[in-house]
Amino acid sequence: MSDLFPPVEHQSTRTGHRFARLRSLPFRVVLPNLVTLLALCAGLTGIRMGLEQQFEWAVGAVVLAALLDAVDGRVARWLKGTSRFGAELDSLADFVNFGVVPGLLMYIWVLKSAGSFGWLAVLAFTIAAVLRLARFNVMIDTPKPAWQANFFVGMPAPAGAICALLPLFVSRVVPLDPERPLAILVAIYILFIAFMMVSTVPTWSGKKVGTRVPRDKVIPLTVAVVLYFAALVSFPFPILTVCTIAYLAFLPFGWRLFRRMDRAWKESEAAAAARASTAPAAEPPPPAV
Repeated sequence: MSDLFPPVEHQSTRTGHRFARLRSLPFRVVLPNLVTLLALCAGLTGIRMGLEQQFEWAVGAVVLAALLDAVDGRVARWLKGTSRFGAELDSLADFVNFGVVPGLLMYIWVLKSAGSFGWLAVLAFTIAAVLRLARFNVMIDTPKPAWQANFFVGMPAPAGAICALLPLFVSRVVPLDPERPLAILVAIYILFIAFMMVSTVPTWSGKKVGTRVPRDKVIPLTVAVVLYFAALVSFPFPILTVCTIAYLAFLPFGWRLFRRMDRAWKESEAAAAARASTAPAAEPPPPAV
């Protein structure tokens, strides 16, 4: 298993030489994996809450899993504790949390009223999630322009999980009767989310947001973030409903932004190639005497 974790360098107190020691690992390498396992525990607890008809707690568990998933990778990079083991563990946890749990929750809540069509929607969502994660793992080392790091190929699994739960959010704001007509509509909506996850539609990732904050924006941004989470705790379902609908409404704008940036990049590449082709060829060196 030595190739699963990064070698940890130590320095001898007697000779001063540095050497790799694999018998023990520093806590900074273990901590991101613990965060991932906590996210997995939260997702599995969401299934239990759903079976007990406590959907408020079930949704809270999925949201907590999504927040922890957004943190574990950043923690690993900040602490320089990334490893192959952590990457594989994160991918497997994402499949359970965002591929299995949301579909089961929706089936327990309403899709069971749609019979086989409701279960088909659950299967389609789960298969789309695992295909989405597999494609992400394959494409992670594919070379691409730097600006494309701001976009995902298709809807990411955590966002797909939250969007799949949108009908459940709405039902806690506006009372809905989980009967067959509603179940059919929800199943069609789940199929749409599954299609978005396996599609090649570019979606804005927001990875670069917050990496650098101007000094004069630190305090306002801190207040805004604190107020947002306070509102999320106080009014979880209205806030989740508004944020999810806003995310879905922004998808076409993200696609248009990708096309505009892609067009500008291709034009710049073509211009650079044209300049290189018209540049005078370098004169051959004089023959050696």
